[in-house]
Amino acid sequence: MDTEQNRSKNYNRIKIITGITHAVLMLLTVTFYVYTGFSKTVYSAASGISENGFISFFIFSLLSMAGISLLFLPLNFYSSYMLEHRFGLSNQTLTVWIKENLKGSAVGLLFGVPVLSAFYYILNTYGELWWFPFAVFMFLFSVVLSQIVPVYILPLFYKLTPVEDADLIESVKRMGKEAGLSIVNVFSFDMSKNTRKANAAFTGLGRSKRILLGDNLLNNFTPEEIETVLAHEFGHYKYKHITKNIITGTVFSFLQLFLISLFYSFLSQKAGSGNIMYAPDLPLIITAGMIISALFTPAGNYISRKYEYEADEYAVKATGKPDDFITALKKLTGRNLGDENPHPFVEWYFYSHPSTLKRGEAVKKLLL
Repeated sequence: MDTEQNRSKNYNRIKIITGITHAVLMLLTVTFYVYTGFSKTVYSAASGISENGFISFFIFSLLSMAGISLLFLPLNFYSSYMLEHRFGLSNQTLTVWIKENLKGSAVGLLFGVPVLSAFYYILNTYGELWWFPFAVFMFLFSVVLSQIVPVYILPLFYKLTPVEDADLIESVKRMGKEAGLSIVNVFSFDMSKNTRKANAAFTGLGRSKRILLGDNLLNNFTPEEIETVLAHEFGHYKYKHITKNIITGTVFSFLQLFLISLFYSFLSQKAGSGNIMYAPDLPLIITAGMIISALFTPAGNYISRKYEYEADEYAVKATGKPDDFITALKKLTGRNLGDENPHPFVEWYFYSHPSTLKRGEAVKKLLL
């Protein structure tokens, strides 16, 4: 195994270990927070600030989230800053890292306020059946976010510039027409300001639909390679993966929230109150959510990998450039320090995309 393969293996191994550590510690912290009665103390302090039920709940939520964020700050700093610099992937200075995280926290708070408000109202209005109207609300909220984020939120973190390469635009228009899209907005974003990684994405719904190309991709890949990457993104649209993901995501969301509601009720009873509307017990929803979500992860990733294979096939057939596509996959894996051949269990559970090795093999089979 060469040095580069060793680096990617080590990087991904540490990322997985760090992610699992974070999840386990979060699970234990939230559970400990409630079962020790510490959450009651924090809620009493919040109630002392205001007697209004909603305001007390909101202050309690902010204090709880702020405390947990501070507690996990060292681990987050290691995973998002130190580790990325250790493996030569990050271009961020410490000052920029702090600014970006503060900006992200502000955006999170902006969107968190309506979610918390809706949750409080729904829980107190519908009681044990809270999961259903909340699932409906989250579906509608996600649709709104899909319209807002590409246009208004992403520019807060990256500079978006319309791609002016005439040949690339012509290629995009041609492939878009073949995939059933008459108009596509194509933007470059300054990914290189933070990382040496490369990426491309198809975001938004309706009029906010746009293709986003990282400048690292545009500057380090050949036109043919970029064309195959774009064709892959169009493949997702051609095979209606976006619509299918919305449907399956909605079904999963409703089912998960139903199971979370049952598990939360059980945990609340074990905590002593047995009252799902008792604010100091509400952090246990995070405990329930993490466990239920972990159980659904393999199914979601299986579906995602299936769609990736289909988009790969479309990219190869639409461009007729299998070699360029395979080369692009390998270059993306190399720049992102991806593991091109992970352990089968790791790929099954954690990977939303098939490994580069399997994707390459699938493309070669198409040529037989």
